[in-house]
Amino acid sequence: MYHHLLQGCRLQSSHSAGRAATSRREKIKMEAAASNPSSKRIALVTGGNKGVGLETCRQLASKGLEVVLTARNAARGLEAVEDVRRSGADAVFHQLDVTDPNSVARLADFVRDQFGKLDILINNAGISGVDRDPVLVAEVKEQVESMDVDQRVQWMKENSKETYEEAKECMRTNYYGAKLVTEALLPLLQLSSSGRIVNVSSGFSLLRNFNSEELKNEFNDVDNLTEKRLEELLDSFLEDFKANLIEAHGWPTGGSSAYKVAKAALNAYTRILAKKYPRMRINCLTPGYVKSDMSMHMGVLTPEEGASNPVKVALLPDDGPTGAYFDTDGVASFV
Repeated sequence: MYHHLLQGCRLQSSHSAGRAATSRREKIKMEAAASNPSSKRIALVTGGNKGVGLETCRQLASKGLEVVLTARNAARGLEAVEDVRRSGADAVFHQLDVTDPNSVARLADFVRDQFGKLDILINNAGISGVDRDPVLVAEVKEQVESMDVDQRVQWMKENSKETYEEAKECMRTNYYGAKLVTEALLPLLQLSSSGRIVNVSSGFSLLRNFNSEELKNEFNDVDNLTEKRLEELLDSFLEDFKANLIEAHGWPTGGSSAYKVAKAALNAYTRILAKKYPRMRINCLTPGYVKSDMSMHMGVLTPEEGASNPVKVALLPDDGPTGAYFDTDGVASFV
């Protein structure tokens, strides 16, 4: 069912499109290999115009990396690049809608033509998957400092409405968007001597949020889980969401259900990729509970503090972990 709704993002799953995508990836790889790769390490960050994404760009640039800052909105992306430059670092901008295959293809062509390779991909772009009243969000900002963490989370849960349309868009952006970008840039990452993929996940991704042991086991069974099966599970979730069967079938409840499932799927995809490309370091992480638009600015960490984890994971040594999940203290359990 869901593949009809996401045909833009899942078009490449069909046999004919798959052959075309493979051919395109090989072409990118060959053309990039023929060019002169940049001597600097190249990092690309999706959703880089604000919050953790912007601070990740700033911190990587300040460490001497060549940073490609991407954002869906070109005006905001260009403003973000100027923000980075005002801080004494530098970045270049390229427009990117992670849900649009044509936009993703243009980005891959740009990176190939401009740099000839890619060393680090940070999939940071994401949405909350819930509908929130902007008036309430504006009003609560004045009360936030007097709330403890539990009160903040509870307020968000009570004032966030989940709809089927929001759930679909959450999957489309947080899982399929990251996958689309990753697949397009993999040929360039493979040209790096130290390729890194960093998927920005969440503490909500942990499998303890699932109420079905069977579902927990499926998402955690990295030895047998495939991308095809993972997407079948996401289709099942959306069917259950539409039929109001989330609780009955053991999916995460208590708010942000789609977000929890999408991020759990992103974690599983991270582990599948790490097995498939053992020479690279491919990991996922939570930046922590950050004050950002995603958290309605009710978090406890600043964006600068939140960005430290993606930066740390992006710069892991060549013998560092792969296929791992990092919280703010280091490698942690997926469960």
